[in-house]
Amino acid sequence: MHAQRITPRAGQESVWDYPRPPRVEPIDRHIQIVFDDRTIADTRHALRVLETSHPPVYYLPPQDVCVDLLRECKGHSWCEWKGAARYYSLAVGDRVAEKAAWSYPNPTPAFAAIQSHLAFYAHLMDACYVDGQLAEPQPGNFYGGWITPDIVGPFKGIPGSAGW
Repeated sequence: MHAQRITPRAGQESVWDYPRPPRVEPIDRHIQIVFDDRTIADTRHALRVLETSHPPVYYLPPQDVCVDLLRECKGHSWCEWKGAARYYSLAVGDRVAEKAAWSYPNPTPAFAAIQSHLAFYAHLMDACYVDGQLAEPQPGNFYGGWITPDIVGPFKGIPGSAGW
């Protein structure tokens, strides 16, 4: 299956216009994450990583995240662009989301800006907001992008997208 780019309307971005290799950029949008009725992250100082066919992944500075609720997990993954990722579980009360967040403690030079920032899987959270808009998780539960109404696809992660 070949991806058929959706033409963005005014005020929208197409993920097919994002670069490869990906780029990191600061944004001043209001990012909030809710888990177990608690706001665990709230910032206007996020960075977003944009990559062809992927919705943006938001990286939040640790000072704007309840890091005391995170526990480092065993294992890691490797990104050809960013380097080795470290994963964290999130625990609030009796509720735990395993491998809910990740960071790059020593990213490649091109992604030095995201060093120690935290990204969260939207599908494991109760709600993730971008400027008050509820974000949907990137399909497939493997990638960590957030889909908002101002982003159009199709998105990597849908069935048949493995070869994109």
